[in-house]
Amino acid sequence: MKKLLIANRGEIAVRIARAAKALGIATVAVYSDADAGALQVFSADEAVAIGPSKAAESYLKVEAILAAAAQTGADAIHPGYGFMAENAGFAQAVEDAGLIFVGPAPSQIAMMGDKGRARDAAFKAGVPVLPASARLAPGALDGLEEAGEAVGYPLLVKAVAGGGGIGMRLVAKAADLRTAVDSLQSMAARAFGDGTAYLERYVAAARHVEVQVFGLGDGRAVHLFERECSVQRRFQKILEESPSPGISAETRSAMHAAAQALAAAVGYRSAGTIEFVVDDDTGNFYFLEMNTRIQVEHPVTEMVTGLDLVQLQLRLARGEDCAPLLAGVTAQGHAIECRLCAENPEKMFLPSPGKITRLVLPDGPRIDIGVREGDTVSAFYDSLLAKIIVHGATRTEAIDAMRAALAGITIDGITTNLAFLIRLLDHPAFVAGKTLTGFIETHRASLFPPKTGETA
Repeated sequence: MKKLLIANRGEIAVRIARAAKALGIATVAVYSDADAGALQVFSADEAVAIGPSKAAESYLKVEAILAAAAQTGADAIHPGYGFMAENAGFAQAVEDAGLIFVGPAPSQIAMMGDKGRARDAAFKAGVPVLPASARLAPGALDGLEEAGEAVGYPLLVKAVAGGGGIGMRLVAKAADLRTAVDSLQSMAARAFGDGTAYLERYVAAARHVEVQVFGLGDGRAVHLFERECSVQRRFQKILEESPSPGISAETRSAMHAAAQALAAAVGYRSAGTIEFVVDDDTGNFYFLEMNTRIQVEHPVTEMVTGLDLVQLQLRLARGEDCAPLLAGVTAQGHAIECRLCAENPEKMFLPSPGKITRLVLPDGPRIDIGVREGDTVSAFYDSLLAKIIVHGATRTEAIDAMRAALAGITIDGITTNLAFLIRLLDHPAFVAGKTLTGFIETHRASLFPPKTGETA
């Protein structure tokens, strides 16, 4: 591997470039019209324009990315997260072009990226799964109501393809089921190219806990401990930490073993994440899905293990034996990551694009960032600006470090969630580790205090 093309944008593109350069690998950035002056362009050794601002005409265009690789002589492609990262067809096209795809085998992406097939694989590996329906193809919804009753309410309607919050709908009662399925299937067909869905039991008092895994592609895999990701808006994470503050040692150990067993069973290659839902009332955990890529929150694991997960991906992809690097890894202390986003929490966390007129960052904490002062945040892409990551000997120390880090940030010109993150960290329920997936809704009144002159 001599030259790596980074098929992504923003902070993850900058972060991948940093890891590649540390290994002596030359880098190529790609960019759309909207990102012509973006930080990613200046973080790589070369940069190639790949199309208009719309992602479908640039970052999601396979031919444009492969053409950029050919133009620059890149012999490997890292997809980051989002965009092409879990597209098996893209991974296959990269390998068919004679290039190295930094990530899992295309067949693994296809299998584990399909939530239904991933559930089957988890079940076969002895991993607990939630009650669920058979696959529901668009236009073939006979017996839908009966399927809903069998799964039980409340339930989630989930797209088998794609990921994140947009691929789910929460349904509380039978009367709302058909409308939710129709809506989800239409969206999934547009966004993921597959409108197939299924129903899955919803756990109300739930924690979202995931286990980082790394597979060597030959049946060997390790777990790299867990991250708690329960603080979410619209089913999307906003703060992550490791270790989880709310699970028992027994649950923790069993979850680690289950994730490692599943990764080994499918012969997984590269970094991946096994996501679980934990019933806070019983301590039972259940498989949710597998993300066949590097996660947004991977720095949390890096901070507690001392590993560089992106460097590990690159080393494995270029043929190195990574087993010695993964042997005997332990987790030390506590890490927290906050996602700084261009969005307005008071308006349902709607994106808030615009020009950053002032940006001041504190010294000390790790900050993975994709923007600079003077940059214009585009409405075309995800609202994530930066990730602030801290580490402490204890959770209390990590919370204090994050408070100090956020207090040291100034960002003007756009609306961000910075003040909301500070209120979240100060909330007594968060400090106590009572972070269920409904945290924001449960504590809405205190997290969104009335403005001056308003009444609650």
